[in-house]
Amino acid sequence: MRVEIKQVAKAKLKNPVIIEGFPGVGMLGTLGATYLTETLDMKLIGYFTSCKFPPIASIHNYSPSFPARIYASEKYNAIVLFSEFVIPADAVYLLTQEILKLARQYKASAIISLAGIGAEKPDTQVYGIASTPELSKKLEAAGVKLIKEGATQGVSGLLIAECAAEGFPAANIMAQTNQPLDPAVAARLLDCAAKVTGVKVDTGRLRTEGNQIQDKLKKSIDKIKTMHDSYNEMQDNPMYG
Repeated sequence: MRVEIKQVAKAKLKNPVIIEGFPGVGMLGTLGATYLTETLDMKLIGYFTSCKFPPIASIHNYSPSFPARIYASEKYNAIVLFSEFVIPADAVYLLTQEILKLARQYKASAIISLAGIGAEKPDTQVYGIASTPELSKKLEAAGVKLIKEGATQGVSGLLIAECAAEGFPAANIMAQTNQPLDPAVAARLLDCAAKVTGVKVDTGRLRTEGNQIQDKLKKSIDKIKTMHDSYNEMQDNPMYG
């Protein structure tokens, strides 16, 4: 079982920052990453594929594409990764290895992960962890409260651990939410990430048109989940064979 990066275009980048947003609490990472690619008019340069991923293509603006995609902007010197489906647990490790390979290929300056923290009564603080002391200082300068003890999971969790072991600059920027999709908190994460990375984006539309953006993403994710469930049912039910 493998996870592969298929590159469909090249981008001229010099030590770019990589920003990733995979599905998690409040879908903050996916909301933030998707908004970045659309608002900054980023170019599709590749996608992730694996036999463990749902055998489904997304359709956006009349065009089919893979649900786990890679975008780049030469203007902002940035790469953005995201997925429209939850990465299967047995593919997380292999995916993180591919992200690290991509980071080394482009000689990335840092990998920044956007993620959510579940909380019954969310506060407005932005939290974070970093793989290097230098990046920890950058987070604190941006108003991020560093987490001393705890745990983190999924792609961003394993990725930060791998980067810490290798001394590669990486950080997880997180905020609390009690919503299944939370555009306003995703906007807060992007504002904070801009201070750390220099990739600035106007988050006004994400705040004011959050419901429409949320609905669009929810429909896409729900469609992929429904189709994946139906596909598994066809495999398990001999009536379809």
